[in-house]
Amino acid sequence: MANDYTPPKVWTWDKENGGAFSKTNRPIAGATHDKDLPVGKHPLQLYSLATPNGQKVTILLEELLEAGKNAEYDAWLIDIGEGDQFGSGFVEVNPNSKIPALMDHSANPPRRVFESGSILLYLAEKFGAFLPQDADGRTETLNWLFWQMGAGPYLGGGFGHFYHYAPEKIEYAIDRFAMEVKRQLDLLDRTLADRRFIAGDEYTIADMAIWPWYGRLITGGAYGDAATFLDGQSYKNVVRWEAEIAERPGVKRGKMVNSKSGDPSRQLRERHDASDFQTKTQDKIDGQP
Repeated sequence: MANDYTPPKVWTWDKENGGAFSKTNRPIAGATHDKDLPVGKHPLQLYSLATPNGQKVTILLEELLEAGKNAEYDAWLIDIGEGDQFGSGFVEVNPNSKIPALMDHSANPPRRVFESGSILLYLAEKFGAFLPQDADGRTETLNWLFWQMGAGPYLGGGFGHFYHYAPEKIEYAIDRFAMEVKRQLDLLDRTLADRRFIAGDEYTIADMAIWPWYGRLITGGAYGDAATFLDGQSYKNVVRWEAEIAERPGVKRGKMVNSKSGDPSRQLRERHDASDFQTKTQDKIDGQP
């Protein structure tokens, strides 16, 4: 907050507040335009973008397929920079206008699922995978799943926003959120000191929820030079955990789905079949006559 700024008695939205997301945020809910959502051939229809929250779900879906589950799905790209999340069809699936959102057409009537943690839990229970059946393992997995849902806003909306995206650097805000994110990393590092995975020796939806956020952070994939700023490589147990998960085939594929940035050979903007990873990545689409 600038020294010459005094908050008004009642805040009103009379201007965009700048920054990378100034055109995608607003203080009211609801649709801004009419737009139906496409529906593909599979019962599971995902509407998403390859942000960390979006990757959670595509990683789980690809891990389910890798495990032999009948979890085929269509994944449609929702470009939040263009306001797709405010289309009437998307708002019907997720009234909160945030990705990811899922429709399960195997239910009658079709069932909507929104919030990434809810989708992970829904799919894990639906297919009986990546969520321990015993009470202790299930509870510990859900402890960490909900930890991530609560911790993520400090990392993305707090630290990431003020360190990387905000139009001006505010020392107090950066220090406040850097301290919290380093506490979170230390917590993960201590937890992983005597566990292979977040909830124990079993790979679960807790790992899938946490990895796209904190794994990406410590390997330099998020918020400019944040990995150096936070000394990410000093969290040795998190580094070990991140590297193991990064080599999983389902994770490698899941990261690509609904991606529209980076290496075109790693972008699969829509996914409708397993063969799409070989034939429909963006480099191949761009190279078509």
